[in-house]
Amino acid sequence: MWPFGKKTADRVQEAIKGNKQLSSLGLNVAEKGGTVTLTGMAPSQAHVNLARIVAEGVNGVKSVNVSGIQVNAPAKAAQPADQTKVEKETKEIEDSSKVAKEVLGALRGNAELKDDPIDVLQSGNSVILRGVVDSDHELRLAEQLARGVTGVAGVDVSGLKVHEGAKQLAKEKDDEGETVYTVKAGDSLSAIAQRYYGDMSQYHKIAKYNNIADPDKIDVGQKIRIPA
Repeated sequence: MWPFGKKTADRVQEAIKGNKQLSSLGLNVAEKGGTVTLTGMAPSQAHVNLARIVAEGVNGVKSVNVSGIQVNAPAKAAQPADQTKVEKETKEIEDSSKVAKEVLGALRGNAELKDDPIDVLQSGNSVILRGVVDSDHELRLAEQLARGVTGVAGVDVSGLKVHEGAKQLAKEKDDEGETVYTVKAGDSLSAIAQRYYGDMSQYHKIAKYNNIADPDKIDVGQKIRIPA
């Protein structure tokens, strides 16, 4: 199934909830025109920096505003052992943030992959690649580049799918980051479903999502949003 029908804000929220250091913070996510705004509370500036980098790893995010995250640092630890634990956690966060940022740079700096809709998520010092590429070659290349980044402990590509023409299919987005298709002469909803899902029968899903009462009636130039 096409994985990029979700709004950008929803994918950022999933990425944050999937990160062990951020999942319990309850950060709020808003997005407009590629700018993501994060608000809420965090126990340290390292958590704020991590949240920004996690959000930047989602394809379609152009900039991230973290000024709405307030740092609510806990009282100074009474015991040296507690302080050491806090310092260790902070270093772990900073190290994993650096890894994710470098992997993201490696993928978006590659001529073959720069236009593929790939999200870079992270789990500790391992990274998770999620999205779509045009070929098996590009999938292997993405994994190879990620593994080549210093400090990467592992690479999970189970969420990275191969779909011919992925770059073109993901090119047109609406203001909320959802994939959009512009109807051309000779198109039908079943053909559009086949194009995105590889399954013509999914046209009912597209019709419902776009409030199309009669699936047989679509117009040239009409914008069709593609659901996840």
